[in-house]
Amino acid sequence: MRLLRQPVLDRRYLRPHWTSSGPSHRQQGHIDVRAFKRRCLYAPRRWVAPAALHHRPLSWITPARSSRHATAVAPDPLFQQTIREGIPDVLPPARPLDPSVSHAPKRKDILSPEEKKLALRNALRYFPQKHHATLAPEFAAELNDHGRIYMYRMRPEHPMHARPIDQYPAKCKQAAAIMLMIQNNLDPAVAQHPHELITYGGNGAVFQNWAQYRLVMKYLSEMSDEQTLVMYSGHPLGLFPSSKEAPRVVVTNGMVIPNYSKPDDWERMNALGVSQYGQMTAGSYMYIGPQGIVHGTTITVLNACRMIKASPGTKGKLFVTSGLGGMSGAQPKAGNIAGVVTICAEVNSIAAHKRHSQGWVDEVISDVDACIDAALAYQKKGEAHSIAFLGNVVDLWERLAARNIHVDLGSDQTSLHNPWAGGYYPAGLSYEESNALMVKDPPLFKQRVQETLRRHAAAVNRLTAQGMYFFDYGNAFLLEAKRAGAEVGGLSGEEFRYPSYVEDIMGPMCFDHGFGPFRWVCASGDPKDLATSDRIAGDVLESMLHEAPEAIRQQIADNLHWIRNAQQNKLVVGSQARILYADSEGRIRIAEAFNAAIKLGAISAPIVLGRDHHDVSGTDSPYRETSNIRDGSRFTADMAVQNFVGDAFRGATWISLHNGGGVGWGEVINGGFGMVLDGSADSDRRLKSMLHWDVNNGIARRAWARNPNAVWSIEQEMKRTPGLKVTLPNEADDGLIEGLMM
Repeated sequence: MRLLRQPVLDRRYLRPHWTSSGPSHRQQGHIDVRAFKRRCLYAPRRWVAPAALHHRPLSWITPARSSRHATAVAPDPLFQQTIREGIPDVLPPARPLDPSVSHAPKRKDILSPEEKKLALRNALRYFPQKHHATLAPEFAAELNDHGRIYMYRMRPEHPMHARPIDQYPAKCKQAAAIMLMIQNNLDPAVAQHPHELITYGGNGAVFQNWAQYRLVMKYLSEMSDEQTLVMYSGHPLGLFPSSKEAPRVVVTNGMVIPNYSKPDDWERMNALGVSQYGQMTAGSYMYIGPQGIVHGTTITVLNACRMIKASPGTKGKLFVTSGLGGMSGAQPKAGNIAGVVTICAEVNSIAAHKRHSQGWVDEVISDVDACIDAALAYQKKGEAHSIAFLGNVVDLWERLAARNIHVDLGSDQTSLHNPWAGGYYPAGLSYEESNALMVKDPPLFKQRVQETLRRHAAAVNRLTAQGMYFFDYGNAFLLEAKRAGAEVGGLSGEEFRYPSYVEDIMGPMCFDHGFGPFRWVCASGDPKDLATSDRIAGDVLESMLHEAPEAIRQQIADNLHWIRNAQQNKLVVGSQARILYADSEGRIRIAEAFNAAIKLGAISAPIVLGRDHHDVSGTDSPYRETSNIRDGSRFTADMAVQNFVGDAFRGATWISLHNGGGVGWGEVINGGFGMVLDGSADSDRRLKSMLHWDVNNGIARRAWARNPNAVWSIEQEMKRTPGLKVTLPNEADDGLIEGLMM
């Protein structure tokens, strides 16, 4: 096969078009389509076959729209003034609870009388003393009624949603982009409990209170590109001098002394207003609505079906799971995209109907038998369909078992990282009765939850005995079921009898090869820019598919199919965002193409890059992301911390490091980043350096754990990348070891 080295775009590929006002390749110029296509699709790091260079029309390569700002909405002066003022000198009026939005359940009454006084002092320090007489009794009432001080009075009047980047009052575009991302995390269409600043997972917070939100937005409006905002668990410590090379924001959430990292420690510290649970992308300003998990769930369901050797493929398969509140709301949509029939149980009527109104689930049924019958009808027709069962998932599982229904795939996405405070609801009680019991009698609530977990596991065991493939979806279901005394222990001495989805699917198939949840947000807020970015990413993946080795071809093909169908699947909730799974080379090539398109005006405004913390390198979580690491290091957290630090000095716009996320406080350390692409050479330099590290750090760690796919992947990367030298493991002879250690 004849191979060609790819060319690199230079300014000769821009052909200026002279007008009466002079030359402008950005607004009036013509683009050499063939040269731009080669630059964006075929990066010079690879050799490719001539077949991959066949010329295809690329509709995204167009000159910049010179009138793109003509239809832009003028910035709202009142909104900008509110952002700039921070804590207002005159208190806004008190605001009653809005019954139209979902609110967080009352938290545990855990503070002593002296600690409650301390919580009030901590809250009042955000305000001048002249307001204390008004605010102190109000905050005391919030602490008594809700278990937290949210400062509802300080919730802004302006609508909470991501605005186009030029709507934000800021001295640097990086700060404006972060404001956009923060507001998206608090958008009522996106967030689970928006007025309590909870984005997802029952307790995944952006901030602890509304004073923190106001101060952060003020600081960001004042920030220069030589300052860094330091965030302590939602609290803005302040703006500090730094440099243009430094991150604009450094976030830590829940970073406590290890001996004080139990669930009740979080309850106490959060009630005091000194720490918070940032989940993963909630406290790091990188949540993109349920689309973020729908892609991972789609990939998981596709690969889970491939695990069923007797009948591979998705058509006609039944998938049963639970949870529609936050990230779990993606499951029925993912099931539809994958082609299965899905039943997803949810006890919260507001959450179930919200997902239905958003088009993320096809119908809501409250009768368990009617729900099962409807699923069987669609299964018989071989049509993808999703049903929300409005009721407790245990009632669904027990009825499936009683009727001897064959379920192909089973899992669970209730928030079992938070089992005693609204993450999992006991059978036999209504949603409202459960919320009342968890406050009135926490020990009894815990007892009822654990009884339900035992029943839950027993029903699952009956169905798996009949051939169902069940996997833990990283929400601590198996962990909490085991703690409750359920029969989930391994039948041959393993810790659990069912794998986590990382052990069987995501770990060996994706993470060990560097594939993980790469995402981006179009800061213009323009759906046309998102459509352009979709086409760019799809063309990059299509070019990579031509040259991909067999080991990763299926993952590229799945993600190419995903991105080509993203527009018709209507995945956007909130900001104009997209996600796909890509390895380091794919991420770099896509990002380079975005940056070039911004420079040339094919995309009208900056793009924010990021990822879920649930990724190759970002998270140390022994029961989820690192569950397929078996050298004894899965309980260590060096990888996530090193990733956070390495991203900081390789070009990230902001970075975050969290205790907790997915499986619970004290169970995981995870981190993430945001990076603003503005079309500059500086962005091009940063993205190459940081994205390469952000993925290959984790592959190297997984290779050292002797994961064969990771060893292969890092060996390939060392061949491609001068300067990369990774310590590789030497395999010991099992016979030698067994003979010595009897």
